[in-house]
Amino acid sequence: MKTLITALWSKLTVVLVLVSLNSFAQKKANVVILATGGTIAGAASTGVQSGYTSGQVTIDAMVNAVPDITKLANIKGEQISNVGSQDMSFEIMLKLAKRIAELTQQGGLDGIVITHGTDTMEETAYFLNLVCKTDLPIVLVGSMRPSTAVSADGPLNLYNAVAVAADPNAKKRGVLLVMNDWIHSAQSLTKVSTTAVQTFMSPLNGLIGISNYGTNEFYRFPFNKYGSQSEFSVDNVTKLPRVDIIYADADMPADLVDASVEHGAKGIVIAGVGNGNMNKAGLEACERAAKKGVVIVRSSRVVTGNVGRNVEVDDDKMGFVASYDHNPQKSRILLMVALLKQRSNADLQKIFYEY
Repeated sequence: MKTLITALWSKLTVVLVLVSLNSFAQKKANVVILATGGTIAGAASTGVQSGYTSGQVTIDAMVNAVPDITKLANIKGEQISNVGSQDMSFEIMLKLAKRIAELTQQGGLDGIVITHGTDTMEETAYFLNLVCKTDLPIVLVGSMRPSTAVSADGPLNLYNAVAVAADPNAKKRGVLLVMNDWIHSAQSLTKVSTTAVQTFMSPLNGLIGISNYGTNEFYRFPFNKYGSQSEFSVDNVTKLPRVDIIYADADMPADLVDASVEHGAKGIVIAGVGNGNMNKAGLEACERAAKKGVVIVRSSRVVTGNVGRNVEVDDDKMGFVASYDHNPQKSRILLMVALLKQRSNADLQKIFYEY
């Protein structure tokens, strides 16, 4: 009897192991990579030169260059565009948003990775964070060195990005950016170096987490509204309203504001000095614009800190909106999306506080 029980127990153990292994195999995540180009898809004639051409390598070639990446997830690649991010357009951003909506509605997907150039990555990330209504991870990734460089950073960045997209713990954290082992929120990240591989920082709110050779550790969730909480939609949108950014400086000429209004801007973001400030001529020009119905948002050219309402500038009197913690480029994205419907200045100020 004892021998029979031992034999049965051995068989049961084998069955349980096989079921466990099969279950693990079935749980392998499904990740789609949407490629847009950028330095991560760039190439140069040698491995030791700073000059290169963006958007030369296809997504299939990038994935094939990282063999172990397929151990992380079942991967499918789609080429949305192949441009340097200096040429990223709202046409491509809208195409991305609508493709993400299609993919997430189909089901069977665990996460999305977007390869993108770093120059305008924070704008695309923040745009998608506002308009993509999904709890699935959407992870942007890029590189500071082209694929042909000695010590190229793209392959490991892509590996870590797929690891984050495939991680169930990345859900409900909004749009993320993964580069150089760091996981950033689209809300807080900004590019701080022209060439360093550690080019992205989240100076106000800190990191979401880290990804070290595909092993992830998460610290927090984003603080403001995003994803499924967002009120914004671009389902039937083909064009976004024009919003300009004007850089404030010493003895700022007011005619830049006037020219922006004359050329049809629906909103103007001032990259102000200090706490979103500008000289008297600039303030007067912005007040004139506001009276014509152009929305004026005061942001700051300073890298960190909030722009407060009614601090040095009487926003109530002049009809301005304070950007709070949004830098000029994110302020522009948020205002463009918000202006897809008619809103009062009070409504817009509330949006800048909540998002």
